[in-house]
Order: sequence, then structure tokens, then C-alpha cells
Amino acid sequence: MEGSPRPLAFAGYKAGMTHIVVMDNRKGSFTYGREIVVPVTILETPPMLACGTRAYVKTSDGLKTLTEAWAENPPKYLDRAFTVPEKFDTANGLKKIEDSLANVAELRMFLATQPKLTKGGRKKPELIEVKIGGGSIKEQFEYAKTILGKEVGFSDVFALGQSVDIVAVTKGKGIQGPVKRWGVRKLSHKSRKTVRGVGSIGGWNPSYVMYSVPRPGQMGFFQRTEYNKQIVKIGDKGSEVTPKGGFIRYGVINGNYVMLKGSVPGPAKRSIIIRHAARAPGPPGTPPEIKFISLESKQSD
Repeated sequence: MEGSPRPLAFAGYKAGMTHIVVMDNRKGSFTYGREIVVPVTILETPPMLACGTRAYVKTSDGLKTLTEAWAENPPKYLDRAFTVPEKFDTANGLKKIEDSLANVAELRMFLATQPKLTKGGRKKPELIEVKIGGGSIKEQFEYAKTILGKEVGFSDVFALGQSVDIVAVTKGKGIQGPVKRWGVRKLSHKSRKTVRGVGSIGGWNPSYVMYSVPRPGQMGFFQRTEYNKQIVKIGDKGSEVTPKGGFIRYGVINGNYVMLKGSVPGPAKRSIIIRHAARAPGPPGTPPEIKFISLESKQSD
């Protein structure tokens, strides 16, 4: 990755969706230069705390941990997520990494969310391990030392107009039948035994049910990745995008937020990981000019 060192991912909380009116800037589009309505998702993205760094070396069995360094005096709320190392010698940990930089293949950061800065009602922070990209290993190490124990903002990781990938856990729908789970057609109303099922689960030979036969089972609550969601807007005043009465099942956004084009997996309040695009369509483009943001209440009548 080119450019200065930076983490390659960030975590936020899904608040909800709304729609905006923008000037279509996609050349070749039938509506180029005209106003169009675009659905968007709002994520609340309070600053994350850089609480540790870890160095990896390359071996014949893949990447192996060399050593790690943790920030001094980490906040107490991190105990809700994991056991914070007690009396860790930060200077000694950083020196071990620095002395072995010639063998280090990757540097990663431990970033923790700060749910106390939101009104979502969550108390337990999310801890994610994020690779540092850009620059040389030595530059990445200097960057890691600089931000260790400090806050990292969303704008420090991503740029406006950039395409990002979304990693999230989808809505859980429990155990469902094949009609809802796989979308198979219902049987005739004269069907024997069942209507919302498959007509046959297979022949006599081979004498087993093939994996391709739609069967009942768990639906939803799976980790999924969606590619190339454009960042339309980044802001620090949540009132600019919060609808009247707040987002359903989330509430009001007061602090930092990001607006993404399209939908995002998962229900409200779920933690969402935003990462640099693995197969970006190109360099960060110019986001469309926003003419109007709908702030009408999302509450049902």
C-alpha cells in the first residue's frame, strides 16, 4: 500500500438508514448531471484507542508472533473485553520490536472501540487487530510508537469518496424452513404431508442427501463481507444526519459519524468493521454533491 503508514481498518456502530438527494457524477449514466435519490447507511464512529502493537515474523508455517507492546496505564473499561496485561514494560516491549525490525514481516495494532462515547447502551468495547499499511516497516514502527495509547479517528484511516469493504454479522433469523431460507417454490396445495418444503430430497442412489438439496436450518447471524461501499460523507456533528426522534432502536448520534452509500449487514447497534477495499475499483473518487439529507422521522405511524 502506498502513502504514509495507517491502520487498514476501523470499527463503528450501525445506527440506521436514510436517503439523500445528490447530483449524479457518474459519467455515462442515464442520469448524469441530474438529481437522484440514493439510500445511505449511517454508522457512528467514535475514536478508537490504540492500546497495543504486535510484530510478526514470516516462517515456513506462515506468520508467527515475535513480540508485542501494550500501552501504559490502559483505561479500566478494557477489562470488560479482555484481560489487560498488568505492569507491562512498554519501553522494553518496543525495544524488542525495534531490535528485530530486520526480521519483522508485519506490524499490527490493537484498536479498541469506545462505546461510552455513544448512546447505544453498550458497555463492552470491541477489540480488533488491524494491520498497519503504507511505508516501510521502520516507518510503520515509528507510527505505531506515536499512536500507542492515543486515540485514532476515522478520518485518520479513510478519505472522503474512498471505497471500503464492510465486515459484519448479518441479522439472525433463527431456524427457518427451505422456502424462506433458500427461496424454493412452494408445493401444490394438494401436496402430501407438507407444502412449504421440497418435493424430493434425492433418489435411492446415491443413498444419501446431497449438499445441494435445500434443507431447514440456521438462517442469518453469519459473518459476511460486502465490497466497495463508497464513503459519501464524514462528519463530527451527528445532528446533521439524525432523523427526528432518533434512529429506530438506536437513538440520537451526537458525535462522529460516517455515511456509506447503500446498505450494511446487521441490525442497529451492531459493531461494523470498515476496512480498506481488497479490490477497489480505482483511486478514491469525488463523492457526489449532496443536495438534501432526509431527516424525517423513521418511526412507524
